[in-house]
Amino acid sequence: MDRSLIQKSFFGLLLTIPVFGVLFLFIDIKPVLTALQQAEQTIIGFVVVAVLGWLLAWSLSLRTVLRVLDVPLSIPRSFFLFSGATFSNNVTPFGQAGGEPITAYLISQASKTKYETGLAAIASVDTLNFVPSFVFAVVGIGYYATVLTLTSHMKSAAIFLSGLGILIFGGGYYLWVSRRAVEHHLSAGLAMVAHRIASIVPRVSAPNRDTIRKRIRHFIQTIEQIATSPLQLVFALGYSGAGWLFQASALWLAFYAIGTTIPFSVVLFAIPISAIAGVTPLPGGAGGIESVLIALLVSVTSVESAIVVAAVLIFRGLVYWVPTMIGGSVVAAVTAKRVI
Repeated sequence: MDRSLIQKSFFGLLLTIPVFGVLFLFIDIKPVLTALQQAEQTIIGFVVVAVLGWLLAWSLSLRTVLRVLDVPLSIPRSFFLFSGATFSNNVTPFGQAGGEPITAYLISQASKTKYETGLAAIASVDTLNFVPSFVFAVVGIGYYATVLTLTSHMKSAAIFLSGLGILIFGGGYYLWVSRRAVEHHLSAGLAMVAHRIASIVPRVSAPNRDTIRKRIRHFIQTIEQIATSPLQLVFALGYSGAGWLFQASALWLAFYAIGTTIPFSVVLFAIPISAIAGVTPLPGGAGGIESVLIALLVSVTSVESAIVVAAVLIFRGLVYWVPTMIGGSVVAAVTAKRVI
């Protein structure tokens, strides 16, 4: 696992180089560096506090979901565990899609549960995190539209966000009501893929269809167990919403540190929309999220592009590296069989 993680991280980091290279081709780097040098260190310290608040809030959401599954975790352990989960997302390609298998492993090792339980827990948290992000984005765009003129970029963003919400909620509902059929077809498909891989790769034995189906069924039953506790889900949603507000505050403070302010409604919808770029084959969406966030903020505000780039670099640098440094230690401890 360690070697695989290192290889994925190295490959992903290589992909960010041309992305940032193209980004800086269109931006004069000198005024960006000047803005960064003028940033107030005290305010940047508050940005760090906001980033830690985001990690704590989302770790409490994960802790709430795990408690529903009868997996008790203390607040410090859940904080470090979620930091490890964020680290795995940050260093593997395709963001959460690439990091969730590692995250499930971390949860199973740290809480002594089955791998499927850990995967169901983190998948549930990811799903819950989408709900307040969608709400905040809609509220932010709505407020922006009532105060200022809705530009063509904003209209496109609103249409895209609405379509994405319908697609995700509709698709999620269909998969949920058809979960037995999904279990059947998915187990058959994965068994076929596993046998083909085993026929090509030496010394690899493929699990049979029944084994795969049992694991998928355990995953679905875990999701069903979570769904039977609506009050706990409300608490988890509250923690998730608080996490998004901490992220929005961190970006707003990054601008304030440089001596500029932007409407808070703008950061409310800019962060969730830019987070979609995290599905790119880049570690933690590095390069992709920054590009989308900069383009969006430049198009909807009157702030100079150099200031926007500097603020985004402060925000994304801390959002990326704070959990990466904390979570890297957690992953090292877990893979070394030490308890977090």
